[in-house]
Amino acid sequence: MYKNPLSPPTFPESWASDWGEDRYGLWMSFTIQGVPQKFRWLEPGSFMMGSPVNEPERYNDETQHKVTFSKGFWLADSTVTQELWQLVMGSNPSKFKGRHRPVEKISWHDARKFIDTLNKLVPGLSVSLPTEAQWEYGCRAGTITPFSFGDNITPKQVNYDGRYPYNNGEKGKNRKETVDVKTLPCNAWGLYEMHGNVWEWCEDWFQEDLGSDSVTDPKGPEGGEDRVVRGGSWRSDGRFVRSAIRLRYHPGLRHDVIGFRLARGH
Repeated sequence: MYKNPLSPPTFPESWASDWGEDRYGLWMSFTIQGVPQKFRWLEPGSFMMGSPVNEPERYNDETQHKVTFSKGFWLADSTVTQELWQLVMGSNPSKFKGRHRPVEKISWHDARKFIDTLNKLVPGLSVSLPTEAQWEYGCRAGTITPFSFGDNITPKQVNYDGRYPYNNGEKGKNRKETVDVKTLPCNAWGLYEMHGNVWEWCEDWFQEDLGSDSVTDPKGPEGGEDRVVRGGSWRSDGRFVRSAIRLRYHPGLRHDVIGFRLARGH
């Protein structure tokens, strides 16, 4: 299935405890005390980041522009779970307790401490937070619609507040809490809950408008006050779980709607 000759991954990497290839492509996992975290290989390529001006309920900071990745990278197929966090950090700050639920009430600084500790525990791993562009590339999984599932969604696909659907869609369930990771359908690249469940910290400082110029391997501004979060949460209206939605939060903020996933390779 892996066909792109550009930037081929070393397979398997030294950090991998398990690996393989399936209908979504290449994957590798590391394992800590029997708890695995799987990563998906995202091939180099280009996509249109942001939303078109005719997308319903969009925001003005979603200026559409072409982004090119000159190299592929690995993206975790789920957000970090409470079980993995507990093993690495020795505590669990989450409001909605559950081994396989996403860890939440995590600040950006907390996420970076976790990453630093994890990288010491697993030699050669060298994970980080995804950049905002990497995150949206993975979320869209080759699509150009408001959601990776198409023009609209239901709570059967995404954990959001179904009382407030997107673009006059059908109303649905409001779970009022997180769900276990990999509970809902994955996108076409094998990535779970990119829409909803918890907002996800990205590496980037927040930029008011990403502009319309084409860019290659963007990493965001060199400084700022707030960090980017993407994807929406269990508490969000349908509008706030679109592929292009972006918010800003202070890097010290801890909230039960915010978690994170890991990336490898910038």
